[in-house]
Amino acid sequence: MFRPGICAKRSVSVLSRRFVRPISLKPNFEKFKLTSEPPGHIVGDVNDPVPTQEADFYHSVYHWSYERIVAVTMVPLAVLPFVSGTSYPLLDTLLSTLILVHSNAGFQSCIIDYIPKRIYGVWHTYAMRLLAFGTCVGLYGVYELETKDEGITTLLKKLWTEPKARPISYFGY
Repeated sequence: MFRPGICAKRSVSVLSRRFVRPISLKPNFEKFKLTSEPPGHIVGDVNDPVPTQEADFYHSVYHWSYERIVAVTMVPLAVLPFVSGTSYPLLDTLLSTLILVHSNAGFQSCIIDYIPKRIYGVWHTYAMRLLAFGTCVGLYGVYELETKDEGITTLLKKLWTEPKARPISYFGY
């Protein structure tokens, strides 16, 4: 005999087991956990092949050379406006951008050294993305400083000049 209620219940239960995942209110924090290092920080065995990576010339071979070129280029750019007495907008923009690139390379090296990907996993990725975001915000700041103000060298001159003496008041008047 045919009973429609039982068949309907059975088909719903089969569908719920196949297509509906159980809902859990407990969050999954597995990707945020740190991986433990083996004793002596030795990964693998004697007979395991050495993992090879694809050659990336910017991040391996030429990275140190690029950092040195940027550092050496910044020296005359930093001294020129103060020696000549005038600031050139193009050189000022180049100096600001090179300072930002130099800082980015330094912080990137710190992240690679102190937050290694094999131990910290997703935290290394978050730190690198945060550095990229900060560099983009810094580039926008350089743009604003160079277009709406007189530039970084003029700002430094204003900061280093001695202000006129004013009496110090505790109440603001």
